[in-house]
Formats: sequence, C-alpha cells, structure tokens
Amino acid sequence: MFSFQTIVENLPVLLGAARYTLLISVLGCLQGLILGAILCAAALSKRKSLRRAAGLYVSFFRGVPLLIQLLVAYYLLPVIGINVPPLAAAVLTVGLCAAAYLAEVLRGSINAIPKGQAEAALAIGMSPGNLWVRVLLPQALKIGLPAIVNELILLVKASSLVTVVGIVEITRMSQSIASSTYRYLEIYLAAAFLYLAINLVIAAAGRLLERRLTV
Repeated sequence: MFSFQTIVENLPVLLGAARYTLLISVLGCLQGLILGAILCAAALSKRKSLRRAAGLYVSFFRGVPLLIQLLVAYYLLPVIGINVPPLAAAVLTVGLCAAAYLAEVLRGSINAIPKGQAEAALAIGMSPGNLWVRVLLPQALKIGLPAIVNELILLVKASSLVTVVGIVEITRMSQSIASSTYRYLEIYLAAAFLYLAINLVIAAAGRLLERRLTV
C-alpha cells in the first residue's frame, strides 16, 4: 500500500540533499555564463584562430555526454597532480559543459542585435571592450534570457549525474533511502516532485525577470 508517511518522514533529508543540487546548478550556470561570454567573443572575433578554438571547445563539450565529462575530470585531475574535492570537480565540469551551450545562446542573441548599434558605439570612440560590456552583452542577456533559464533548468536535472563522483544530492539520497526502506515508489515520487518544484520556481523567476526587463 502506498505510504504518504514514508514521504513525510524522509522529505527533510531529501530537502537537505537538494542544497547540493541547487549549489551545483547555480554555480555551474554562473561559471558557464562567464566562460560562455568569453567563448562567444572568441567565436565572433575577426581572428580565425580564436573562432576555431571556440568552435572546437563548443563541439567537444556539446558532443561528449556530461556523464563521461564528469568521470574524466574526476579521474584525470588527480593524475595530473590536481587534487580537488568531488564537489569542486562536479561544479567545474558542469560549468565547462554549460559554457558551450550558453556561448551559442549568447552568440545567437548578439547576432540578433542590429549591427548599427555596434557601429555607432565604435564611431563615438567606445573601445571594443566597453562595447561588449556596456552594449552587446546586456542586450544579449536580455534577448537570451528564456534560453538561459532553460539551460539552468536542464542543469538542475543534469545534476543528478554527479552521483557518479560520490556527491549526495537528491538522486543519490533518494536511492539510498529507497534501498534502506524498500519504499521505492514513494521515495522516487518524492524526488521527482522535488525536482519539479525547483524547476517551477526557476521558471517562474525567469518569467518575472523577463517581464521586468521588457518594461
């Protein structure tokens, strides 16, 4: 018989594990935005070498499954003498992967900005750096906000893969509880609704921010 009591008793533990899910997702997205902006600038650069480097990066991290990236980072870093905690390795890998997708989001958003704005900024003496920071990136973030929010939601779901490096987030904790209580249906349903609740909040926050930016 289905037991709601099992869900109620174990929900605090799952909520505690959700902290790692949110931490990895948010930090990974922030890291991805910063590196993605750099990759975007390289992809739109006039220098062919920079465009090729950005293209290779994006192709690699979009072409290799995140699970494999996590395993490679976890086992490769100690081999080359870099010993980092599993959480740091997970955040780094998730951020590097997110950067590839966010770079393409930003590149598409910048291409949607009328070219006359950049030409006018350069004509009045604005430096290329200021052009990016003050003109292009703010508008690109505004245009690409729905896709950025979507990427954050995807990261929340993809964070379940970090269990392979030993991080006890929602999925790992639900597996542990289910195996000890033998209430698989109840525990996995609780985990599913917890993921859903997090993503609904993110989506709602994204829509609210989008409305404010369009005012």
